This record gives sequence, C-alpha cells and structure tokens, in this order.
Amino acid sequence: MPFARTASRRALEAVADAADIPFWLDSPLAPEVASPLKGTGFADLVIVGAGYTGLWTALLAKEADPGRDVVLLEGSRAGHAASGRNGGFCSSSLTHGLANGAARFSDELLTLLRLGEANLDAIEAAVQRYGIDCAFERTGELTVATDPHHLDELDELIRLAGAHGQELHRLDSGAIRERVRSPRYLGAVEDRTGTAMVDPARLAWGLRRACLDVGVRLYERTPVTGMVTSGPGMLVRTARGRLRTRRVALATNAYPPLLRRLRCYVVPVYDYAVVTEPLTARQREEIGWAGRQGIADAGNQFHYYRLTADARILFGGYDAIYYRGNGVGPAHENRPETFALLAEHLLETFPQLEGTRCTHAWGGAIDTCSRFSPFWGTASGGRVGYVAGYTGLGVGASRFGAEVLLDLLDGKDTERTRLGMVRTRPLPFPPEPLRGVGIALTRASLDRADRNGGARNLWLRTLDRVGLGFDS
Repeated sequence: MPFARTASRRALEAVADAADIPFWLDSPLAPEVASPLKGTGFADLVIVGAGYTGLWTALLAKEADPGRDVVLLEGSRAGHAASGRNGGFCSSSLTHGLANGAARFSDELLTLLRLGEANLDAIEAAVQRYGIDCAFERTGELTVATDPHHLDELDELIRLAGAHGQELHRLDSGAIRERVRSPRYLGAVEDRTGTAMVDPARLAWGLRRACLDVGVRLYERTPVTGMVTSGPGMLVRTARGRLRTRRVALATNAYPPLLRRLRCYVVPVYDYAVVTEPLTARQREEIGWAGRQGIADAGNQFHYYRLTADARILFGGYDAIYYRGNGVGPAHENRPETFALLAEHLLETFPQLEGTRCTHAWGGAIDTCSRFSPFWGTASGGRVGYVAGYTGLGVGASRFGAEVLLDLLDGKDTERTRLGMVRTRPLPFPPEPLRGVGIALTRASLDRADRNGGARNLWLRTLDRVGLGFDS
C-alpha cells in the first residue's frame, strides 16, 4: 500500500517541538570557525568550497605534493551545507546505483564498479590513518519492497548485479522481517559490503582537521565573489581579499556556480530529514535491526533511514522539492509540512514508535544533474576545473570526484580521465519557466507511478527515451 499523502495529528505532534537544525551539526564537537581571508596573496591551488569535494581535493593535493601551496576558501564553514546535512550513507557507487550505471555507462560499468569499491576502501583507510572519529561502520544496505511491484524490480536488480559480478542477497518477507520488524516489508535485497554508515558532520570536520595538519590554508566565512584570468593563472576575488593562483578547483555543487556555463547543468533539489529521540531498549528490541544497515525503500519517491550511534532513527527523503529559479538558501531549509509527512511515514513503517518524538528536522540542497551522477570539466585553458552533480551520493563519490578533478587540473592522462563518464556531460536542463514546470510534472508523475503499480506514464517514458529518466 502506498504511503500516506498527508500527515495525521500524531505525526504533527511528533515533530511539534523538533529543532529546525541538522542533527549532525548540533554538536559540541564542531570546530571553531577559521578566520576569513583578508588582503592579497598567492597559492598554487585555490579550492572554492569546503564540503566533501573541496576537503578531499585539498587533502589529496597535499598528499600527492606536500610542497604545493593549497588554499581552501569556504563561504560559511566547512561541512555546513550538504556535507553536514545528509543521512550519512557512504556508498561505493559512483553512478547513483547499479541500474543507472548500466543504463548510462554500460561499456565501462565493470571499471566503474571496481573504482568505486577501491574508493570506499580508500575512504575507510583515510578515516583510520587520520584518526577521524566519525562512527564509520561498514554495515551494508537493505533495499526493501513496500509494494508488490517492487518485488519484480528487486529481482531485476539481483539479475543485473550477477551479470556484473556483484553479489546481492535476496530476502523474502519472513527473512527481512526477522532482521528489521516492519509490517510494510514484503521482501528486500541486501548489499553487505557496498555501503558504510558515517556521522557526516564529523567526517567533514575530521577531513578539515587532516587538511590543516598537512598544511592546507583554510579561510572560512570567505565567499568568493568572482574570478578572472590573470597572466598564466587566475585571480580569485573575495569580499575582503584576493588571491593569484595557478589553478582553481570549483567545489560549490548545489550553490550558484562561478562559471556561467554550469548553470544549465545543475539543479538544487531540497531533501528533508527528521531524527527521533533515542529509542528505548524495548523499542530497539521490538524493531530488531541488529545489523544497523542503512535502509532505503524501492519507491520512485523513496525514503532512506538509519540508526545513529546513540540509537535514534534518522528518516529522510521522499518529498524532494525544487524551488523555482534554482533557489537555495536558509529560507528553504525549514518545511514543516514535509517534516510532518516524514514523521507519518516513519510511524507507518514502525508502528512500534507510536508516541516517539522527533528532536531535529532540517533540509539541505542536493546538486542534481540529468544523469544523477557527477560530471567534470575544465575552463580558462585548463586553469579552472570543476565537478558537480552527485545527486545525493556525494558522501562516497566526492573523494573519487576530487581525484579526477586533480588529474584534470594537473593535465594527467589516467585511467580515470579516460573514462567516458569523465569525458562527457549530462544533458542540460531547460531554462525557466520550463525547468520548474518540467520538474513539477516529473514529481507528480513519479507519485502517480508509485500509486499505480510502478507504471510510468507518457511523460516519464519520454524522459526515459531522451536520457532524462528519473527512477528515484
């Protein structure tokens, strides 16, 4: 049975007192803000944006060449945007899932799977090497069927995985309900190795500290106002300073890009989440979930959820919202009607939690592109490089994104830069008002498909044919 479209009184009460700040960022472990850039200076590499992509780019650049002078500029504070607001699913997928990868990059999917697995291993190794306390758990992930038509989709996923040497495990309704006790579950697929759970803010803060330890210069509360070609390099301007540099790496993702050409390729879509109060021992026993896997249901408008280190449930997704004109900013981070709807769906998933309150509720922008996976490029004669478009899987893929970005800026011919995924771009989004209308129509069509046995209407089938097909 599809999830409710409206929230009940019990759901409204569950989120009535929730703080509208991200659970992960509401921590005494948050580092003190670094000083902003003032005056003029020079650097070998300037990185704009201190989320995961910018942090990994800075760290990997210094690891490869400790003598390189690297400056990291952040408009707010490191990890404050998507990197500190997500669910903490660190996936090995570089292609937004196996099905999307097979549809778009079939000729090189085996290579992308291998590189993705190596990337996740490298993240785990870096967490250990730098002593990053981010609750990294290699739990794996469950994709659960909550409607009958999902079962055929899970069987197809098993078949596709086997054809590419991937081992997924099919669970019937009895087996999945033994592991996680939800009356909605009709079956599941388990990936035991491809996903880790992390505390996303502490991962960002740990990478921040690692960057400082290896000599990266970090300036926070330093929004970049522009950049221009300057001799053999670039001049980067900020509110109170400027830097001359040989190379610039852009890692702003969902936020307005400094390169005008990128504005038609990235759309910011707001994703929302709630977190419960810590569960009691009895509630934990009633739910089970001893494996602490990340969970996502198989709907087009899907939910993702996981346990935190202190036994809360984070529950997010489903109600992705686009604000006309690529709108981003604090005004879009608080959406009470979505928080209540998420609480309703949480209680439908786990009736055992009746009466449980949510302590935090928040939103954040996802950098979506039409192929749902990152894309790269250079500008200004190779002096500027960029990567964007992770579409929600940037916790893991951002490290790989940073590796490719550095290869491109350094002019290296590598296995990574030879990938078709790296050498091509997604299809652009249309301008407004067509963009907003198209996204609204797509969202309504996905909801209709979820309530009509998965059947995709003419609009969704048309998007599929032109390479803009949404399945999540």
